[in-house]
Amino acid sequence: MVRIRVLVVDDHRIFAESLAAALAAEPDVDVSAAGSGPAALRCLERAASEGRRFDVLLVDADLGGHVPGARPAVPVRDGNEDGLVDGISLVAGVRSGQPGVRIVVLAEKDDPRRAALALGAGASGWVAKDCSLSRLLSVIRGVLRDETHLPPALLTGVLRELTAARKHRTESERLVESLTPREREVLRCMVAGLGRKAVAERLYLSPHTVRTHMQNVLGKLGVHSTLAAVALARRAGVGPADLTGDVVERGGQLA
Repeated sequence: MVRIRVLVVDDHRIFAESLAAALAAEPDVDVSAAGSGPAALRCLERAASEGRRFDVLLVDADLGGHVPGARPAVPVRDGNEDGLVDGISLVAGVRSGQPGVRIVVLAEKDDPRRAALALGAGASGWVAKDCSLSRLLSVIRGVLRDETHLPPALLTGVLRELTAARKHRTESERLVESLTPREREVLRCMVAGLGRKAVAERLYLSPHTVRTHMQNVLGKLGVHSTLAAVALARRAGVGPADLTGDVVERGGQLA
């Protein structure tokens, strides 16, 4: 018998333990539970190192006090300074680090926007927490066949959200393409959280020149703040500059 390894991730202990116990009663399911995002990541890493990877994660949509509409952070490592990793960020981080794991998000209520965020982050399903055990098992087995599961009532709303997100991403990509190579490098530094002085040191430019580049970036992107520029860049798929390696592109003389 092929056994399915499931990890339940929920910071409500009673719910997590009850669900794990119900799933463990199935003859073909091995189940573990984690009470936080960081704990789940440790479970995944330990299982992978021992050659017994999990097949499916069941993740609480409200894990860690997730703020609706917040963009998932990719990749997820150890959570924020409070040790928290929200549910949708965990989805993105796990899919980035272990793409073979299928993820189902468990939610208290239907929410097309958040369901679309979860699917965009890499989840394969969105299921109500109060669904029947047989329904949940059907979803678990379905995602292992590469199926995507959504409640029928959510389908129209999720498709609308995904279409709108794609439109915004396309527009963001067009704006980013209008930047010069140097401006794109400055934008990547902004995405990495570097301030003007740090960007200047990294790119061998003067702070005055960097200030000009940043103003040009904001103007071409049609935004008025660094935070807005970073949000647009992420929608366009612009990643942060690699702060661990050498600078690939150097400027000329200091301006």
